[in-house]
Amino acid sequence: MEQLTVVKIGGNVIDDPAALTRFLTAFAGLPGTKILIHGGGKVATQVAEKLGIQTTMVNGRRITDQSMLNVVTMVYGGLVNKQIVAKLQTLDINAIGLTGADAGTVLAHKRPVKDVDYGMVGDIDEVDSGRIQAFLREELTPVFAPLTYSKTGDLLNTNADTMASAVAVDMVRHNEVTLVYCFEKKGVLSNPDDDNSVMPDLTPAVYDEHKAAGTINKGMIPKLDNAFQALRSGVSRVVICHADELATAVIHGAGTTLTL
Repeated sequence: MEQLTVVKIGGNVIDDPAALTRFLTAFAGLPGTKILIHGGGKVATQVAEKLGIQTTMVNGRRITDQSMLNVVTMVYGGLVNKQIVAKLQTLDINAIGLTGADAGTVLAHKRPVKDVDYGMVGDIDEVDSGRIQAFLREELTPVFAPLTYSKTGDLLNTNADTMASAVAVDMVRHNEVTLVYCFEKKGVLSNPDDDNSVMPDLTPAVYDEHKAAGTINKGMIPKLDNAFQALRSGVSRVVICHADELATAVIHGAGTTLTL
């Protein structure tokens, strides 16, 4: 099967033009076919603040009322997505900017209210990997903003880590898939106050221990939950690394490699 690398980028890298340029240059240089899924939460928070819209996060996830949905649609699907696509064009990558609504690629439903009402947040039902594979066959590189759509035609804010995992899992039908989560840390840290305390590998048992101790918390929890789910669902390899180490992580090994 053909090799495919699915990369998710988020964190402070999105906010830093120089860091983003370095990352996109490395992404463009990866061998084989590839897909990029990006976040952009801090930009959305800044825009929301300027508009007088309060940002509320629960367990690393954004509460999304209609006003916040308007903001994340503008920021994720517009500003951030198109800046990334434009930059990739200059790096000889024929990128196509997408949300899950485009070509019906990622269908979701509004998350039911349980302990927390997350608002217009989507839980993914289906990825059209055949459609995405068609883009790849046309030598297009999909760049996904973390927005999905529902059967009722609503746009839904969807966690970018979840979206990356779901896309990677469904693309296993067509490719041997490596999933890489890039952000501003060197990997999963055993000590959150020490940037050099990178765990070279991580199992579910060790993850549970660190989560219980509080050394792994906040936004790392949905990231790792989705990463382990991807492994259980057929993704060949999952790595979490610093954005500046993307090429090294994919080709030689860097950051934290997850194993079951």
